[in-house]
Amino acid sequence: MSIYREYDIRGIYEKELNEQSVVRIGYALASKIEGEYVAVGYDARSHSPILFEYLVRGLNAGGKKVLGMGLVPTPVNYFTNYQEWDGITPAASVMITGSHNPSEYNGFKITIDKAPFFSDDIYALGRECDMMEMPASVIREVKEIDAVTRYVDFLVSEFQHLKGMDTKIVYDCGNGVAGVVTEDIFAALELKTKGLYVDPDGTFPNHHPDPSDEHNLEDVKKLLASDGDIAFAYDGDADRIAVLTHKNNIKGDMMALLYSMKMKNPIVVGEVKCSQVMYDELTRRGATAIMYKTGHSNLKVKMKEVGADLACEVSGHVFFKNRYFGYDDAIYATLRMLELVHDGIDLDAELAKLPQVFSTEEIKVKTTESEKFQIITRVKELLKTPPEGFPTIKDIIDVDGVRINFENGWGLVRASNTTPVLVTRFESTNEEDAKWYENAINELIVTAQQN
Repeated sequence: MSIYREYDIRGIYEKELNEQSVVRIGYALASKIEGEYVAVGYDARSHSPILFEYLVRGLNAGGKKVLGMGLVPTPVNYFTNYQEWDGITPAASVMITGSHNPSEYNGFKITIDKAPFFSDDIYALGRECDMMEMPASVIREVKEIDAVTRYVDFLVSEFQHLKGMDTKIVYDCGNGVAGVVTEDIFAALELKTKGLYVDPDGTFPNHHPDPSDEHNLEDVKKLLASDGDIAFAYDGDADRIAVLTHKNNIKGDMMALLYSMKMKNPIVVGEVKCSQVMYDELTRRGATAIMYKTGHSNLKVKMKEVGADLACEVSGHVFFKNRYFGYDDAIYATLRMLELVHDGIDLDAELAKLPQVFSTEEIKVKTTESEKFQIITRVKELLKTPPEGFPTIKDIIDVDGVRINFENGWGLVRASNTTPVLVTRFESTNEEDAKWYENAINELIVTAQQN
């Protein structure tokens, strides 16, 4: 059951994701889908095509036909749900990907009726698979579709106004699947680009494909310093982005502030780790800013519920409903950022106008799967009667863990939905206060772990 996560299914190839488990997943999933066709694509890992065949067997045995798109980024997989393929509109899609996990991992991101299949639905699917016999094999039914060309043509058409822009662009695909589409899009738009590690290679020979880790940005930073005006980096399946200038590594919350400049009174959804600067600045501009749970599936659902134009995670998931379909797409986000530059917006100058705050990166506290949510519950109890010397609490937001607002900033502690850790983050207008908040909340966590 450990492979069934909050947002997706993920595990180690052969040990956890093998013929037995994946055929069952496909068969059980088929019963959750009303339509006839499921679109399936996969990332660059060597075992992804093998898992594709196992999944197809299960889906076919469950009465579904497959639209096979081969090697694609996750956003291309999502894109297929909004297209007709010889008169066929998929009822669901499955992306076979380990995202930014090490090369031995793989998994499934599932969309049904244009909505994420996650949380309790995934856990229930896991329980069903656990009790299931292997289904009998049936005739393989796969219709191949060229989703990559359709996607590339769409983005090239949408961003014709960027054609031939002077900006020198450098980027790092990390040997993930972003390179499957970036080269054709950039060439068609006649952009001045230099790419690193563009060829997909699921062993990730150059660096780990996780742009939220500064160590993985070293090479593209060097290229930016010598030969670029702006840089982009992508995770393994191209649904997360890093944006770098000569002065800034622009996190997802600050990206949202920049993107929203070209939107009139937008509704923007952010996660609990986003800077208070983002929420305050959006409100000051006349936008509606909503704080919600971390997780790409959670944000997609919330966006639909409130009719949001944009959503973001600090880690680089950016979701556009404004002029797009409402899912996280790092390639599309690249072009929207270039559009700002094309329109004369100085990214660094805009960021410099914002109030200065002192923020930590995500700090992870190791615990266990069984303990992590219990610790959050204990922390909430301790906050009802804080210890002597604890910073003055203005209010507490408990939409996802606890975000404690203090006089000059905030602190967050939440349980990760994907790993056995607590995630903390701290921010203040004063560096000393940020450290104070961090120390005070860490002491609470230690007390909660001991009780």
